[in-house]
Amino acid sequence: MEGRILFGKYEIGHLLGEGNFGKVYKGKNLTTEEIVAIKMMNKEEVKKHGMIEQVKKEISLMRLVKHPNIVELKEVMATKTKIYLVMEYVGGGDLYTKIVKQGRFEENLARKYFQQVITAVDFCHSRGVCHRDLKLENIMLDSNGDNVKICDFGLATFLVGKEENNNNNNNNNVDVLLYTACGAFAYMAPEIIRGERYDGKMADIWSCGVILYTLLAGYPPFQDESRTKMLRKIRVGKYEFPLGFPKEVEDLVKKILVRNPSERIIMSEIMTSPWFKKGLIYEGDLYSSLFCSSPDQSPFNAFDFMLSMASGLDLSGLFESHKRKLGTLFVTKCSIKEVMKKVEKMAEGLKYEARKEKESRVVLQGGEVGRRGRLVVSVEVFEVVSPVVKVVEFSKRGGDFIEYLKLMEEEVRPAMKDVVWKWQGDWSLRRNNNGDEDESFPWWNLCY
Repeated sequence: MEGRILFGKYEIGHLLGEGNFGKVYKGKNLTTEEIVAIKMMNKEEVKKHGMIEQVKKEISLMRLVKHPNIVELKEVMATKTKIYLVMEYVGGGDLYTKIVKQGRFEENLARKYFQQVITAVDFCHSRGVCHRDLKLENIMLDSNGDNVKICDFGLATFLVGKEENNNNNNNNNVDVLLYTACGAFAYMAPEIIRGERYDGKMADIWSCGVILYTLLAGYPPFQDESRTKMLRKIRVGKYEFPLGFPKEVEDLVKKILVRNPSERIIMSEIMTSPWFKKGLIYEGDLYSSLFCSSPDQSPFNAFDFMLSMASGLDLSGLFESHKRKLGTLFVTKCSIKEVMKKVEKMAEGLKYEARKEKESRVVLQGGEVGRRGRLVVSVEVFEVVSPVVKVVEFSKRGGDFIEYLKLMEEEVRPAMKDVVWKWQGDWSLRRNNNGDEDESFPWWNLCY
């Protein structure tokens, strides 16, 4: 593969690694000269192992969790036989290899890495995503060794949904628990090993505790040559701290590595603990300002979107300087006035306040107070290609992410169906450089 040109856009470099369904190569964007990692998966292998839905989910999840400390998925392409994931290249290796070579980290450096891991995982949880395979091998270092990047969302899943708690006389709703046991044994929470249904967020927190211990000890807390003995140690929570282990960190680890998940420390408590906060540049909602673009910024990547919506449109370069924010898009042939009228009618039915900011943009505010305040949604119409074909974007300005997704699925989609030509996520076929049909992967209605 080395030296080959992919889709006239990427030059393939040397092999970086190999997995069950494909290989990862170093690559270079011929236009920008940016170094990337290109994961190539064989469709037949993916189908044979029944992993199609998981691959789709992984792509959706990675598009959803854009964060400075998470490896970025830049682009997805496909042919009849291959799927290509173009990702951010991280050149410093993984933390596991680093610890094997040099041993434990100095306390300040370990804290810095742990702060970045926690804020990234907390960001995932705030977007309704749990990783389920957090381990040192899945935490990469940049080429300078300054920052970590979480990778491999192959076992990740959504935390969307509620179930009725029959043990509660008040009939309150609780988060749906997971049941699939996955991840590396050394980092696996005891409730998973016991075969119980589990809260994905609490399982991730346990894994973070194992990571913190290992960074400062140089080895995992439940280490044993026998896997059976190791699993027994995890089930009963049996571990010891080495000599010289920082007392403040010991206290924090003890609150994380708690057998009963209902008694385990939660993310907000970790992030407000004295040891964690030392040297932290940002307080509170750590990255909120980094992921919300201002109302006047174009909020989507037109190249990614239009490739999945129409044939032969190459809009690369448009809106590249703008930050992305969470949104849901559709294409319409209706006029701006018709779209706005439909939106205002929908808002009236939902008892949302509608505030028009300009002819092509309206802001909707919910009447009820949700988990993170009132839901605030911006709706804007863009003339991307021509006055005939327009893009309509819904984006969350405030409120809870899960409530936003529910609103989009249960209220917005049915209400807007009369003006929608195609929602983002529809399949389309186009021709690649070899003249073969190229199936552009959709984003399955979970947009950035």
